[in-house]
Amino acid sequence: MYRVKWFFWNTTEKRLRAGWRVAIHFVLWIYTPALLKLLFGNSLGHWLPGAFAADERMRDLLTEFALRLPAIILSTWLMVHWVDQRAFTALGFHADMQWWLDFAFGLVLGALLMLFIFGSEWLAGWVTVTNTLQTANVPLSFPLVLTGPLLIFIVVGLTEELLARGYQLHNLAEGFFFPYVGASGTVVAAWLVSSLFFGLLHVNNPHSSWYSTFALMLVGLFFGLGYILTGELAIPIGLHITWNFFQGSVFGFPVSGRDFGHITLFAIQQQGPSFWTGGAFGPEAGMIGLVAILLGCLATLLWIRWRYGRLTLCTALAHYARPMSGKPTVRNS
Repeated sequence: MYRVKWFFWNTTEKRLRAGWRVAIHFVLWIYTPALLKLLFGNSLGHWLPGAFAADERMRDLLTEFALRLPAIILSTWLMVHWVDQRAFTALGFHADMQWWLDFAFGLVLGALLMLFIFGSEWLAGWVTVTNTLQTANVPLSFPLVLTGPLLIFIVVGLTEELLARGYQLHNLAEGFFFPYVGASGTVVAAWLVSSLFFGLLHVNNPHSSWYSTFALMLVGLFFGLGYILTGELAIPIGLHITWNFFQGSVFGFPVSGRDFGHITLFAIQQQGPSFWTGGAFGPEAGMIGLVAILLGCLATLLWIRWRYGRLTLCTALAHYARPMSGKPTVRNS
């Protein structure tokens, strides 16, 4: 009986072990939005502005992601409060001025990296602009039409970072912690494993391959870099939002195999070699995308070094502090 209890329960921390927490949260992350869509999807779809009726695809996406956001935030809050036994802010949401400055940096960096990818392919003659201000025949001005995919990518950035970095990486770091490994080693291990899972999360995307899955693992490492150095989700969320938005809805590239080019600032046609451009999966699976990831990692390191005066792993991620009163400290330590 003791061995069975030990397998599920951490008697020192008086809560479920990390592996079970991560597994339960992932199940909720998948099925809670699906349940809400089943219950409320049709009624919410009819409530959306009639102008989007001309674009059935966007209407369905807006409905799905409008339900996904509250479902995932609520399910994560329940896990954090009742199972993890910590404050929700401890996942990386200490939204002070420092947090918002890092968030703004992430937004700018994601946009600049996609500008670098687009500019490189355009200069190489691998991409041709075929149209601008493409609205998929939605009877609204282009800025208003663009709010649809922007809202979708905000939800994607927030929910995927909450899953892979805020919840999984944090809990795995606590679960991997052993004195002989050290807090730094466990944070790095959790960073690698959560990035591996992030890549596998997209394995069934259209046009995926073994290399695109590996490339998204590298993207996961890139997005997670700011988290393991600050303990906050500001940089990863901001970066994730504009990385996707500028990729799909500004420059017209596929986003991890999914085509958002029917509503985009620049509609494009690619002619370059897939080895460099990523082909139908998008630039994340190409060598230019890899160069952008490396440049992004360097920019993140320079920003954090400038902002915080040091580059050190946030080892607080590996230590569980049971008391929930007050504001948990998950900054660099």
